[in-house]
Amino acid sequence: AVNLRGMFLVARAVGRLMAADGAGGAIVNMASTNALGGEELFTAYNASKGGVLQLTRTMAVELGSAGIRVNCLCPGFIDTPLNRGLEDEAWIQTYEREKIPLGRRGRADEVAAAYAFLASEEASFIHGAALVIDGGQTAVM
Repeated sequence: AVNLRGMFLVARAVGRLMAADGAGGAIVNMASTNALGGEELFTAYNASKGGVLQLTRTMAVELGSAGIRVNCLCPGFIDTPLNRGLEDEAWIQTYEREKIPLGRRGRADEVAAAYAFLASEEASFIHGAALVIDGGQTAVM
Protein backbone atom coordinates (compact mmCIF):
# COMPACT_ATOMS: atom_id res chain seq x y z
CA ALA A 1 0.00 0.00 0.00
CA VAL A 2 2.88 2.34 -0.83
CA ASN A 3 0.44 4.21 -3.08
CA LEU A 4 -1.54 5.30 -0.04
CA ARG A 5 0.96 5.30 2.83
CA GLY A 6 3.63 7.19 0.89
CA MET A 7 1.08 9.74 -0.31
CA PHE A 8 -0.24 10.17 3.24
CA LEU A 9 3.19 10.67 4.82
CA VAL A 10 4.33 13.22 2.24
CA ALA A 11 0.99 15.07 2.17
CA ARG A 12 0.86 15.26 5.97
CA ALA A 13 4.37 16.71 6.17
CA VAL A 14 3.81 19.18 3.34
CA GLY A 15 0.36 20.17 4.62
CA ARG A 16 1.78 20.99 8.05
CA LEU A 17 4.59 23.08 6.56
CA MET A 18 2.23 24.93 4.23
CA ALA A 19 -0.28 25.62 7.01
CA ALA A 20 2.48 26.95 9.30
CA ASP A 21 3.77 29.17 6.49
CA GLY A 22 0.35 30.79 6.11
CA ALA A 23 0.74 31.49 2.39
CA GLY A 24 -1.84 28.94 1.22
CA GLY A 25 -1.11 27.01 -1.94
CA ALA A 26 -2.08 23.80 -3.64
CA ILE A 27 -1.48 20.10 -3.14
CA VAL A 28 -2.20 17.77 -6.04
CA ASN A 29 -2.31 14.05 -5.24
CA MET A 30 -2.11 11.28 -7.82
CA ALA A 31 -4.91 8.71 -7.73
CA SER A 32 -6.18 6.72 -10.73
CA THR A 33 -9.42 5.86 -12.45
CA ASN A 34 -9.08 2.64 -10.46
CA ALA A 35 -10.11 4.76 -7.45
CA LEU A 36 -13.52 5.18 -9.11
CA GLY A 37 -14.32 1.54 -9.88
CA GLY A 38 -12.94 -1.94 -9.47
CA GLU A 39 -10.82 -3.75 -12.01
CA GLU A 40 -10.26 -7.48 -11.87
CA LEU A 41 -6.84 -8.63 -10.63
CA PHE A 42 -5.97 -5.18 -9.23
CA THR A 43 -7.49 -5.46 -5.75
CA ALA A 44 -4.68 -3.87 -3.72
CA TYR A 45 -4.04 -1.18 -6.35
CA ASN A 46 -7.74 -0.28 -6.59
CA ALA A 47 -8.05 -0.07 -2.80
CA SER A 48 -4.93 2.06 -2.41
CA LYS A 49 -5.98 4.50 -5.13
CA GLY A 50 -9.46 4.71 -3.59
CA GLY A 51 -7.70 5.59 -0.36
CA VAL A 52 -5.79 8.39 -2.11
CA LEU A 53 -9.10 9.81 -3.35
CA GLN A 54 -10.54 9.81 0.18
CA LEU A 55 -7.29 11.19 1.60
CA THR A 56 -7.58 14.06 -0.89
CA ARG A 57 -11.13 14.84 0.18
CA THR A 58 -10.26 14.70 3.87
CA MET A 59 -7.20 16.90 3.40
CA ALA A 60 -9.38 19.40 1.51
CA VAL A 61 -11.69 19.63 4.52
CA GLU A 62 -8.81 19.92 6.98
CA LEU A 63 -6.58 22.34 5.05
CA GLY A 64 -9.09 24.57 3.28
CA SER A 65 -9.27 27.03 6.17
CA ALA A 66 -5.51 27.58 5.76
CA GLY A 67 -6.04 28.53 2.12
CA ILE A 68 -4.55 25.28 0.90
CA ARG A 69 -6.39 23.72 -2.02
CA VAL A 70 -6.17 19.93 -2.26
CA ASN A 71 -7.17 17.99 -5.37
CA CYS A 72 -6.18 14.82 -7.11
CA LEU A 73 -5.73 13.53 -10.62
CA CYS A 74 -7.28 10.26 -11.74
CA PRO A 75 -5.48 9.24 -14.92
CA GLY A 76 -6.72 6.28 -16.90
CA PHE A 77 -4.68 4.26 -19.39
CA ILE A 78 -1.59 6.40 -20.00
CA ASP A 79 1.18 5.48 -22.43
CA THR A 80 4.08 4.73 -20.10
CA PRO A 81 6.83 2.10 -20.19
CA LEU A 82 5.03 0.24 -17.37
CA ASN A 83 1.74 0.05 -19.27
CA ARG A 84 3.48 -0.88 -22.53
CA GLY A 85 4.86 -3.93 -20.77
CA LEU A 86 1.47 -5.23 -19.57
CA GLU A 87 0.26 -6.68 -22.86
CA ASP A 88 1.32 -6.90 -26.49
CA GLU A 89 0.65 -3.94 -28.78
CA ALA A 90 -2.19 -5.66 -30.68
CA TRP A 91 -4.08 -6.26 -27.42
CA ILE A 92 -3.50 -2.65 -26.35
CA GLN A 93 -4.81 -1.27 -29.65
CA THR A 94 -7.94 -3.42 -29.41
CA TYR A 95 -8.45 -2.26 -25.82
CA GLU A 96 -8.12 1.38 -26.89
CA ARG A 97 -10.71 0.99 -29.66
CA GLU A 98 -13.20 -0.89 -27.48
CA LYS A 99 -12.82 0.79 -24.07
CA ILE A 100 -11.66 4.38 -24.61
CA PRO A 101 -14.08 6.65 -26.53
CA LEU A 102 -11.21 8.82 -27.81
CA GLY A 103 -9.62 5.62 -29.13
CA ARG A 104 -6.13 6.05 -27.72
CA ARG A 105 -4.01 6.00 -24.59
CA GLY A 106 -3.34 9.25 -22.81
CA ARG A 107 0.10 10.82 -22.86
CA ALA A 108 2.23 11.74 -19.87
CA ASP A 109 2.35 15.36 -21.04
CA GLU A 110 -1.46 15.49 -20.87
CA VAL A 111 -1.35 14.34 -17.25
CA ALA A 112 1.40 16.89 -16.53
CA ALA A 113 -0.70 19.69 -18.06
CA ALA A 114 -3.67 18.77 -15.85
CA TYR A 115 -1.38 18.67 -12.82
CA ALA A 116 0.03 22.11 -13.66
CA PHE A 117 -3.50 23.47 -14.08
CA LEU A 118 -4.66 22.22 -10.66
CA ALA A 119 -1.54 23.67 -9.04
CA SER A 120 -2.06 27.05 -10.73
CA GLU A 121 -4.08 30.09 -9.71
CA GLU A 122 -6.38 29.37 -12.67
CA ALA A 123 -7.80 26.59 -10.49
CA SER A 124 -8.16 28.82 -7.42
CA PHE A 125 -11.72 27.68 -6.64
CA ILE A 126 -11.24 23.99 -7.42
CA HIS A 127 -10.90 22.20 -4.11
CA GLY A 128 -11.51 18.62 -3.00
CA ALA A 129 -11.94 17.51 -6.60
CA ALA A 130 -10.81 14.50 -8.59
CA LEU A 131 -9.94 15.42 -12.18
CA VAL A 132 -10.37 12.39 -14.42
CA ILE A 133 -8.00 12.18 -17.39
CA ASP A 134 -9.05 9.07 -19.30
CA GLY A 135 -10.30 9.86 -22.79
CA GLY A 136 -13.85 9.11 -21.64
CA GLN A 137 -13.13 5.59 -20.41
CA THR A 138 -14.99 5.96 -17.10
CA ALA A 139 -18.02 7.27 -18.99
CA VAL A 140 -18.53 3.76 -20.37
CA MET A 141 -17.45 1.69 -17.32
